[in-house]
Amino acid sequence: MRASLIQVGVDQQESVNSRRERVASLVRAQTASDLVVLPELWPVGAFAFEAFEEVAEPLDGPTHQVMSAAARDAGVWLHAGSVIERAADGALYNTALVYSPDGERAAHYRKIHRFGFDQGEATLLGAGTEPVTVALPETTLGLATCYDLRFPELFRQLVDAGAQTLVIPAGWPERRRAHWSLLARARAVENQTYVLACGTGGTHAGVEQAGHSVIVDPWGEVLAEAGRDEEIISAELDPELIGKTRHVFPVLRDRVLGLPTP
Repeated sequence: MRASLIQVGVDQQESVNSRRERVASLVRAQTASDLVVLPELWPVGAFAFEAFEEVAEPLDGPTHQVMSAAARDAGVWLHAGSVIERAADGALYNTALVYSPDGERAAHYRKIHRFGFDQGEATLLGAGTEPVTVALPETTLGLATCYDLRFPELFRQLVDAGAQTLVIPAGWPERRRAHWSLLARARAVENQTYVLACGTGGTHAGVEQAGHSVIVDPWGEVLAEAGRDEEIISAELDPELIGKTRHVFPVLRDRVLGLPTP
């Protein structure tokens, strides 16, 4: 199974519509991949808080239309990063979108942990409440977004629900890049899963982005890693490696605390 991460550069001089079309063309070029992943809030920028209200859209809005078509044209599973969703009641959410190769929306996930410490996203957006997994033919994805990476209990719930590949789009700042790299590997090792962590490049809203999107295997080995600018990285994933790893090193079997209710 070939996975590709598109580390999008978010330049606020580029219009949202232009970026949608440009990113769609990058997705369409990934015909050799089975799964393509985009970053968090790439249409607007994760720190462009003042624009959230203006660019908010329903689940079937313009980003959906463009990404659905791109997934279908490329024939890939597409985790289209996330958008500012405007729900029917007017509430805003940071919502991830996943598409099947026929262009159907297979799942959406509202970010549970909002960043900001009573500022920014934490005050502007509603919080999701439900962990989400998506069954692909080769693997089961567990969905999380950016700040979620700091909360290991979410990932254990995803693994208990059958997740084998954890997908984490982000708009992570450069000043905490060491945490990004450390936590991505930690989530892979402690859950014995693949981790696909896709961030943004460049600078937007005055915040320098960490970039360094990364693909990590269940042993914590980095299979591919980007730099700081816009870049596409790819790696071959072996779905059977999950079961093999858990068989030869059955650490999850020895859990005592936090076990799911029978």
